[in-house]
Amino acid sequence: MDIDAWVWWLIGAVGLGIPLVLTAMPEFGMFSAGAVAAAVVAAAGGGVVAQVLVFVAVSVALIAVVRPIAARQRKQQGAGFASGVDALKGRQAVVVERVDGAGGRIKLAGEIWSARSFDDSLVFEPGRQVDVVEIDGATAVVM
Repeated sequence: MDIDAWVWWLIGAVGLGIPLVLTAMPEFGMFSAGAVAAAVVAAAGGGVVAQVLVFVAVSVALIAVVRPIAARQRKQQGAGFASGVDALKGRQAVVVERVDGAGGRIKLAGEIWSARSFDDSLVFEPGRQVDVVEIDGATAVVM
C-alpha cells in the first residue's frame, strides 16, 4: 500500500494539532499550518526538497510574524482587562427590590444579585439605577 506524500503531510498536520489543543502552545498550530502548506506542494507535484523547504519557510514565517503580534496584543489587554467580579465594579445596575444598608436586590449584567448600599443611610427604590462600588462575596455594594 503506497500512500501519497501529501497524505503524510496532512497526518503530520493533525499530529501537530493535537499538542496545540492539549498544551495551548500556538507554535504547534504554526507548524501544523506549515505541514498543510507542504501537503499542498506535494499534491501539486513538488519534490521532497520543495515540500520540506515550504514546511520550514511557512512555519518560521508564521512564528516570526504571529508571535510578536500576539505578544503585543497580550501586553495591551493585560493592563486594562478585568474579569470575574472585577469586571462588575463600576457598572450600572437597576434596583429590583428596595436596597438599603441591610440588603436588597438589583439586576446586574442580566442577573439578579443581592445588594446593599455603600452608606447605611442611603435607600434606593425599585427602578432606580445605581453604580456598583464593589462586590463583597455574593453581594454587590452600590451607591
